[in-house]
Amino acid sequence: MAPMRMTKLWFSLACLLPILAVSACNARRGSTEERAEIVRPQASNDPAAAPASAQPFTVLLDTTKGPIHIEVHPEWAPRGAARFRELVEGGYYTDVAFFRVVQGFMAQIGIHGDPAVNSRWRENSFPDDPVTQSNTRGMLSFATRGPNTRTTQFFINFVDNSNLDGMGFAPFARVREADMAIVDSLYNGYGEGAPRGNGPDQGQMHSVGNSYLRANFPNLDYVRSASIVPN
Repeated sequence: MAPMRMTKLWFSLACLLPILAVSACNARRGSTEERAEIVRPQASNDPAAAPASAQPFTVLLDTTKGPIHIEVHPEWAPRGAARFRELVEGGYYTDVAFFRVVQGFMAQIGIHGDPAVNSRWRENSFPDDPVTQSNTRGMLSFATRGPNTRTTQFFINFVDNSNLDGMGFAPFARVREADMAIVDSLYNGYGEGAPRGNGPDQGQMHSVGNSYLRANFPNLDYVRSASIVPN
């Protein structure tokens, strides 16, 4: 589930990724694709049922470029906010790379560095949320391969990508304005992912993990840890 340059649009978090074509005028931005992932078993299939996600909360991403504070709003997208909280509390976003950073579009993250973890989350999708906010600069949305296919990948919008709104990408959080300079500094030299660009191949990420990234894409930035902090 990863956002890609706007020629096609579905997030990638696995090895296969269906793509939804969009207008040629948006071609430079790419798409928001995700290749499948898998989630650990849980009591409910609907993360929106988690009562702990009812109130806004703040997540701190400790990244290789510095701290990024994310304000999560369950009232915007309750299922997305609940899944994000579940992943953060479970330590999923530890040593996880911003593997797809496309200048003028977005930064994508969410494939774990351990293939065994990926195998548990790869198909644990959760239902879509209605789109109540716009994908403007600093907003976070989950990647998708189509309706009701969100799992663990999300992206941060660098610019106004409101053309994603009508495609079902529902923002659930935003980066504090003061931290957007850190988001802007994430390494973007590899650009779009394979096979459309020179960046990492999501299939290899799922099956090999961070050893593949560190051997072939040494300049990527990472989230070292993620935690819920006081608002």
